[in-house]
Amino acid sequence: QVQVVESGGGLVQPGGSLRLSCVASGSISSIYLMAWYRQAPGKQRELVARTTTFRAEFYAPSVRGRFTISRDAANNALYLQMNNLRPEDTAVYFCNVRREEQGSDYRGQGTQVTVSL
Repeated sequence: QVQVVESGGGLVQPGGSLRLSCVASGSISSIYLMAWYRQAPGKQRELVARTTTFRAEFYAPSVRGRFTISRDAANNALYLQMNNLRPEDTAVYFCNVRREEQGSDYRGQGTQVTVSL
């Protein structure tokens, strides 16, 4: 089993910044993919950013240029630097971990990000 814990959420004003962190632990020898998803009230979960072992990165168009995903492979950690935050970025952010390319996904409880005056 894999445990995933996110942290770093909070309340921030529009234009502000936050840095989310995620740490995976448990039965891990390697990790193929780590990603950030988010889900706003009444909306479907959406992929925000993703990185793989081969450092292939993806960003949702709505966050490209404002968010940066980074990974500390040695510590099974994932980060999301979020700059120039907008009210529409308000959501619960989840970290997703996959050990093999066709393996199962493991997700944490999420961390709330609220962008408001």
